[in-house]
Amino acid sequence: MEKSKKVVNELLVQLFNDILQIEEHTLREGVISDLSITEIHTIEAIGMYTKRTMSEVAQDLKITVGTLTTAINKLIKKGYVERNRIEEDRRVVLISLTKRGKLAYRLHEKFHEDMVTSSIEGLNPNEEEILTSSLSKINKFLKEKYKLE
Repeated sequence: MEKSKKVVNELLVQLFNDILQIEEHTLREGVISDLSITEIHTIEAIGMYTKRTMSEVAQDLKITVGTLTTAINKLIKKGYVERNRIEEDRRVVLISLTKRGKLAYRLHEKFHEDMVTSSIEGLNPNEEEILTSSLSKINKFLKEKYKLE
């Protein structure tokens, strides 16, 4: 049991670090090389198809609206996001992705799709279920232990 714990710990730490490193490398080398990991995750939180309020996106990212405002200003300057106020209530700010922002979203989504496909490729249905169950248990533990979401 102790050996398994050590192996699982090493794998989790290595996976986490590798995924971050690969994401950073992919961003640096790709079409969207001017984005940071934080910025791509902000783009992901905004989403592809609807205009969202700053409050909604900040809540999804678990950051303050002030912190999000700083990030959005940078993304606007880089051409990935646009900001609009609604006529009915000028205090409400809606944000959405530009064409370039949607491209960044799709490229990041493809990265994740390829990673997941590769992770389950060659597994039989029982192995897929075990992997899914194990990852769900780890996720549940972390959320409960650290009061996430």
